Amino acid sequence: MAILDILTIPDKLLKEPSKPIEQVDDDVQKLLDNMLETMYDAPGIGLAAPQVGILRRIVTIDIGEREEDSMQDKPGKEPFFMINPEIIWTSGEPSVYQEGCLSIPNYYADVERPAEIIVEYIDRAGKKCELKADGLMATCVQHEIDHLDGILFIDHLSKLKRDRVIKKFTKLKKAQTL
Repeated sequence: MAILDILTIPDKLLKEPSKPIEQVDDDVQKLLDNMLETMYDAPGIGLAAPQVGILRRIVTIDIGEREEDSMQDKPGKEPFFMINPEIIWTSGEPSVYQEGCLSIPNYYADVERPAEIIVEYIDRAGKKCELKADGLMATCVQHEIDHLDGILFIDHLSKLKRDRVIKKFTKLKKAQTL
């Protein structure tokens, strides 16, 4: 397995939509393993393929040690893989979580999203699955699927806040290249 480079804003690839996976083969399995290792190394609780420069609809998630809702009785690592995820239902009830992102390091903001979702996806074995999620898992799944659609969590903030964050990271990127 390998640690992959995580793209940060203002990298334009982060705003591009991803293409679906046609079949779960050895290359997809390897990518899932590398993404999981990269996510743990960062450390983070979710990682989408576009964040490592691959515009494919693949997500890794592990909220095992952080979930305060339905997974409290399962401490430790709980890796979860989603290929071609699609949200098919959202609740009308909102939920607000303070979100962060490996592609926007050390920046956090409250984001409102549906409290519950149902998502269809293909697992790492190539099997079609459905998951009903709430709490942190619902937030994380929505956040990562946004990445697959070229949307960042800061896109859910006011234009003023979003522009400030982008300006800050653009200046940092320019300073690093000098």
